[in-house]
Amino acid sequence: MKSIDDVNFEGKKALIRVDFNVPLNGDYQITDDTRIKAAIPTIHKILNDGGAVILMSHLGRPKTGPEEKFSLKHLVNHLSTAFHKPVKFAEDCIGEDAVTLAESLSNGEILLLENLRFYKEETAGDQAFAKKLSALGDIYVNDAFGTAHRAHASTAVIADFFEEKVCGYVMKAELDNAKRVLEQAEKPFTAIMGGAKISDKILIIEKLLDRVDNLIIGGGMSYTFFKAMGGNIGNSLVEEEKLELAKSLIQNAKEKNVNLQLPIDSIIADAFDNNANTATAQNHNIAEGWMGLDIGPQAGEVFSKIIEDSKTVLWNGPMGVFEMENFSNGTIKVANAVVKATENGAFSLIGGGDSAAAVNTLGFGDKVSYVSTGGGALLEYMEGKILPGVRALEN
Repeated sequence: MKSIDDVNFEGKKALIRVDFNVPLNGDYQITDDTRIKAAIPTIHKILNDGGAVILMSHLGRPKTGPEEKFSLKHLVNHLSTAFHKPVKFAEDCIGEDAVTLAESLSNGEILLLENLRFYKEETAGDQAFAKKLSALGDIYVNDAFGTAHRAHASTAVIADFFEEKVCGYVMKAELDNAKRVLEQAEKPFTAIMGGAKISDKILIIEKLLDRVDNLIIGGGMSYTFFKAMGGNIGNSLVEEEKLELAKSLIQNAKEKNVNLQLPIDSIIADAFDNNANTATAQNHNIAEGWMGLDIGPQAGEVFSKIIEDSKTVLWNGPMGVFEMENFSNGTIKVANAVVKATENGAFSLIGGGDSAAAVNTLGFGDKVSYVSTGGGALLEYMEGKILPGVRALEN
């Protein structure tokens, strides 16, 4: 796969698929610009070469065409400030406005297209739609790793219409760091899996059991394991249909000599509410009417010791209901341990989604080795799946 470092963009119009699916508040202001910041080096490289940039992205999940709250025009001022120059905006991504603005774009200028998903053809992977998009630029650059697992028109199909197609710095870094963990992990290798459901993580857990020395399980999914082992979990989250699966994962870990570490204790609450009554309980003995919403202090200590003694750490998913302050301590404890391990020379990859948000919220983004913006795409890649957006650049 070629990267943008293999190309000189002088006099060329680069059509870049970026992931600007950023959160907006009620006043259409960006509340987290991590994804925009990630794409800046790619855009700068093209502009510094003497090329022009045409940006295309989706925002949210519009159902029936254009919707005000999903318009990318809300990003224009932020982008103009970030690049210290006015960013042009096309009120459509394939219409006459887009074609005219793209044709008149001079070297050093930036054009942002309207939301791709205002057309259902985008998510359908429509060839005619992809061809219209491709006509806007000379070289195709995919820097949207977060959507690389989707066979959409702008992420996979469009590459067929370009002789020159390359990956941007975000895409390259995501793939390089994922490969480092999967193929070159220094031991001891610890994976930390959190979140609500085993079903969301089953494939990557199975894959990791062949690679890791320690597998730490936290978050809501841990209670399914405890119930599978005959424990009382009160009103904690459980996937009844996954109890046999949990048993088989425990057995697989034993057979592969993997230290599968479940949380000893939990912070429990009598309601799913930040202001609920709380207590601490052993995870095999949670009383009826109570639910586990965070790992407990004992679990935090055990997890931290394992993490700090590791040389490679992969973390995906929080240890509790991190968005509620009273149930965020477990995630914070793990984040601190990952930072400490990194300071001790470990390679740490934070696998997108809620764990990435937690690390960034705590201000630890620059204290770990790499924070993925990939979310679902990273999980699918690490599960061994072929990502359409990556395959399109390789063909």
